[in-house]
Amino acid sequence: MKRYHARWVLPISAPPIENGTVAVRDGRIAFVGPRADAPAGQDEDLGDALLLPGLVNTHTHLELTVMRGFLEDLSFDRWIIRLNGVKRAVLDRDRMLDSARFGILEGLRAGITTYADTCDSGVAFDAMLEAGVRGIMYQEVFGPDPLECDRSLAGLRDKVAALRPRQTPLVRIGVSPHAPYTVSDALYAAVARYARDEALPVAVHIAESDVEQAMVERGEGIFADGQRRRGLTVAARARSSIALIAQQGILDTGALLIHCVRLDREDVALVANSRCAVAHCPVSNAKLGNGVAPVLELHAAGITIGLGSDSVASNNRMDLLAEARTAVLAQRARHSRHDVLCARDVLHFATLGGARALGLSGETGSLEPGKSADLAAFPLESCSAPVHDPEAAAVFSLPGVAASLVTVAGRELVRDGRALMGDPALTARVEHTARAMRAWAEGSATR
Repeated sequence: MKRYHARWVLPISAPPIENGTVAVRDGRIAFVGPRADAPAGQDEDLGDALLLPGLVNTHTHLELTVMRGFLEDLSFDRWIIRLNGVKRAVLDRDRMLDSARFGILEGLRAGITTYADTCDSGVAFDAMLEAGVRGIMYQEVFGPDPLECDRSLAGLRDKVAALRPRQTPLVRIGVSPHAPYTVSDALYAAVARYARDEALPVAVHIAESDVEQAMVERGEGIFADGQRRRGLTVAARARSSIALIAQQGILDTGALLIHCVRLDREDVALVANSRCAVAHCPVSNAKLGNGVAPVLELHAAGITIGLGSDSVASNNRMDLLAEARTAVLAQRARHSRHDVLCARDVLHFATLGGARALGLSGETGSLEPGKSADLAAFPLESCSAPVHDPEAAAVFSLPGVAASLVTVAGRELVRDGRALMGDPALTARVEHTARAMRAWAEGSATR
């Protein structure tokens, strides 16, 4: 048995423990409590540190990590157009796999042990398996033309069938009908039926932006105009984006709803009644100018909330404690109140809330005997003494601090801020891809 001692242990499901210990046997937590009460074992003293459950990132796009800083100061629609352009022109499968690997290394250094990744190419599945992290890859499917529904669904089935036999206790497969501006009503309904029949988890980008809202509710805007230019018939589809996916059966799957920025009271009630969970991405929502999600209303309705970084293409970093900090500050600014949300709430979002959102709370998200030993420790030296409130320190002082220890199922993956595995040539390959992207951008600007 290995005993990890730390100045503070934050179980999440119980109050913080000063001078606490987490004991691990065969990849599982055997004890959580005061150091004085810990069973005998091999000692690992983490010193002046916070020891938490590994963080759970409920929304990533690992294949896009190489786009960090490439899509700056663009409107949401232009951002998507530029992203898809460079992806088609430059990012082959090998380059996207390296991008996903690079993203996981960044996440691990930030204490993230679980990833919910929406992915078209499928490379995130391979990258998670290689790295030994926990996660779900939601295979994306696209198809705005209802006449192409059968073909889109057949392609999705083929991709899932190829990945499903490769699932492990750590890495699973799900499906993601991308968003209302890329998925027809017919395809939403078909994916919902398929997911229910095959017991597949579902994730969907929804209620994210004003241009999405204009298309769904009024058949207007840039996305609608783009589909008309392709010869598609576009009209108002539903009262709201949430109402749309409710009509097509997506809410009945218990889907993970990504973003949920533009919701009214009726939408919140629909989500609550469906028992769907929300992946809240406060930094990405703000950076793209999409707004501030109604987190207090979602929380008050009893909806499970997890935190997501989204891709670094729309965030520039993968730091879930920074997301927690932003989540608190945005809601306090939105409501002009100092007492809405607290550090404990958003730490729950970043850990146990995220695990519940992904259906993984039996394995991870809190420090409890019997659960998998997914751990993340952060040194407190950078916070400056004193630390009166360890939960507040985690949220308001630790963003940007590299983890001193990260384990998944008891296997150490990070030590003293450095990943213990990885390809030494990976950074050079990612930089080479970045140069190719810049050359494409310069060429496209002259055309």
